[in-house]
Amino acid sequence: MLKQVEGSRAVAEAVALCRPEVICAYPITPQTHIVENLGEMVKAEHLTGCEFINVESEFAALSVAIGASATGARAYTATASQGLLFMAEAVYNASGLGLPIVMTIGNRAIGAPINIWNDQQDSMSMRDAGWIQLFAETNQEAVDLHIQAVRLAEELSVPVMVCVDGFILTHAYERVDMPTQEQVDAFVPSYEPRQILDPAEPVTIGAMVGPEAFTEVRYLAHYRQMQALWLIPELAEEFEQQFGRASGGLVHPYRSEDAETLVVALGSVNGTIKDVVDQLRDDGVAIGSVSVTSFRPFPAKALRAAIVHAKRIVVIEKSLAVGIGGIVSTDVRMALAGAGRPVHTVVAGLGGRAITQASLREVFVKAHRDLLEYLTFLDLRHDVVHREIERLESQRRSGPVAENILRELGSVADRIG
Repeated sequence: MLKQVEGSRAVAEAVALCRPEVICAYPITPQTHIVENLGEMVKAEHLTGCEFINVESEFAALSVAIGASATGARAYTATASQGLLFMAEAVYNASGLGLPIVMTIGNRAIGAPINIWNDQQDSMSMRDAGWIQLFAETNQEAVDLHIQAVRLAEELSVPVMVCVDGFILTHAYERVDMPTQEQVDAFVPSYEPRQILDPAEPVTIGAMVGPEAFTEVRYLAHYRQMQALWLIPELAEEFEQQFGRASGGLVHPYRSEDAETLVVALGSVNGTIKDVVDQLRDDGVAIGSVSVTSFRPFPAKALRAAIVHAKRIVVIEKSLAVGIGGIVSTDVRMALAGAGRPVHTVVAGLGGRAITQASLREVFVKAHRDLLEYLTFLDLRHDVVHREIERLESQRRSGPVAENILRELGSVADRIG
């Protein structure tokens, strides 16, 4: 059924259609609306057979989900930013125990300084924690990925993060085709857990493992991720057959067949990238893009096949590995090992800074002319940075860097006033 709906509400309805049995969450912007909506559904008995548990922190939220999943319940939670960092230990525990929890990440910047706006630094910080990570480009895909995530998690007994760009998607109202309960029931079967805690048959999970077995345990976690590389596209194909639309999968090329320059990115920025690609195509520039849906496991083989024919690759990063630059681009270079293709990293949209068509167009044209540096910070205010560097070097003390830059831009006085 087509409806105009906020992204968070659409995600909440998709989660509810998957019949979770335990939902536990702690509010943190921008994921709050998702769990608020789910709480209202449980209270109004629109979502039955589900216990909504209020907890005192994000760490507790995932800890409750771990306990619920270990007892054989279908468990769901959501978080963002510092909330994900606060539950970091539990994030590793959930994957180490092989528990099929689904968690929404409303992607948001990590402080300090404090910032509530969107980038993808939070989920990137947990990229090696053993969770599958799926990135949604649109609210429609966010709905569809949550439904597929439940199947994926339970068939492999691996936890799954569905990453949804905060505010850009979570708070945006778009037309979404919401499936019926009958459709979701046909795609997501009743949960049959691989492991379950039963007082009548006690077992130990998460036991101490020494050097003699730890490598093998970790390898098996890696093995399940590798299994996901064939299961993700298989589920996407089944989803398209049952729901009538393509969604999910590993990678999605756009106007890429004859492209000399290809742009790679995750999440909602792909919509803007496609618009710029269309404009440049009209101007005769051979450019295309590839949207990566599955970041973990990383689809190296599928991505290589999609981009290896291009002369150059531009990766748009909504996160920053301080001291080296790109995170996604590092994996892209690995996928292209031996191919001799230059991979350019463009760090963009940090802390919610707008990624405009004009700025992307300038970068793409430079890349196509082989004039783009290997690491670029989109729309960086070099004048502001240089003045702060001069101050640091003249005073030889760090001081409040963030506040100094805000003062330089005239923002601090406005906030104080």
